[in-house]
Amino acid sequence: MTFHSMWAELLPIGRSSASGGYRRYAWTGADADCRAWFREQAEARGLAHEVDRNGNQWAWLGDPAAGDAVVTGSHLDSVPDGGAFDGPLGVVSSFAALDELRSRGVQPDKPLAIVNFGDEEGARFGLACVGSRLTAGQLTVEQAHRLTDGDGISLPRAMEAAGYDPDAIGPDPERLARIGAFVELHVEQGRALDLSGDRVGIASAIWPHGRWRFDFRGEANHAGTTRLVDRRDPMLSYAETVLAARREAELAGAVATFGKISVEPNGVNAIPSLVRGWLDSRAADQDTLDTVVGGIEKAAREYADAHGVDLDVVRESFTPVVEFDHALRDELGRILGRDTGLTVPVLGTGAGHDAGILSGSIPTAMLFVRNPTGVSHSPAEFAAEDDCVAGVHALADVLEGLACR
Repeated sequence: MTFHSMWAELLPIGRSSASGGYRRYAWTGADADCRAWFREQAEARGLAHEVDRNGNQWAWLGDPAAGDAVVTGSHLDSVPDGGAFDGPLGVVSSFAALDELRSRGVQPDKPLAIVNFGDEEGARFGLACVGSRLTAGQLTVEQAHRLTDGDGISLPRAMEAAGYDPDAIGPDPERLARIGAFVELHVEQGRALDLSGDRVGIASAIWPHGRWRFDFRGEANHAGTTRLVDRRDPMLSYAETVLAARREAELAGAVATFGKISVEPNGVNAIPSLVRGWLDSRAADQDTLDTVVGGIEKAAREYADAHGVDLDVVRESFTPVVEFDHALRDELGRILGRDTGLTVPVLGTGAGHDAGILSGSIPTAMLFVRNPTGVSHSPAEFAAEDDCVAGVHALADVLEGLACR
């Protein structure tokens, strides 16, 4: 099966006819269809398919118990109305790369595996990389069981409804101990490769990043009868904080985004009593990130005080800077430059990935495929097919280089 045919099969799953984007949320019907597709791809190639205790899917070539396995893959879920490439490109490319290795007559000396990590985007339960975090012990069972979606459905209840055992989740050090290297291919979420003219790049590091919830609490009142001077309107403080976030990020060369908001009572003719906004901020280093978020919070408190509004700030998630394994990163560069003599560009990224979560437990690396627009987490996300095929060739070269002694 070719890259093109696999891509065409996966493309309709979870796609919204209204937006053209994807709504592949964890433990939903679309997620089940993606999982069924993964299993079919594994079985069509004679790979051993298994689902681990945390709901991650694995397709094995060779004996997992032999250890020192070379693993590739990514995820199949999406952000709300996300694009087609973020995650699925890595999974489809993994199967295509394995097909290419077989067409070359390559016989790996080490076990190979392809993985689909569950709930990477965190679109349903608000926490990214749940499957890999659980596996790596970066999310406790108790924390996972407290996760709920917008309808109040808990993660355990959702897993159970999908036919999985929520009581089995937890750290999986035995599985990680079998893996010698994990390489994740991903569409670039930016334009560095487009600007340099390269089809494929290697990741150097993932910027430190986190999510903070800002709760502005004021006083609900009538929008038509309450004098402006008598209002305790949390929307004003929130709006000013959004602008402050942009200023702080620009000054520091970082990024800061309020991309989600919840308003109570959420009436057109009512002054809000609560405005809850979620901040996503990322920077090249920890000091810069601390400066940006600290500046945003300081401004938010000043605005809240000026409008008679109370403010609570809660850090909901955080991932420190991830430096990918230098030896593995250098080996990827050597493998990809071996026949061409070219230097493959090495670039950092502000986006989080399962590879970043696993980097504290096993050697990990990433390959990026050119994105000509830089757009991601949007239906407009795109990568040209010839660039995707170049990514498949690069991944096949890497797998051959790592799995053949």
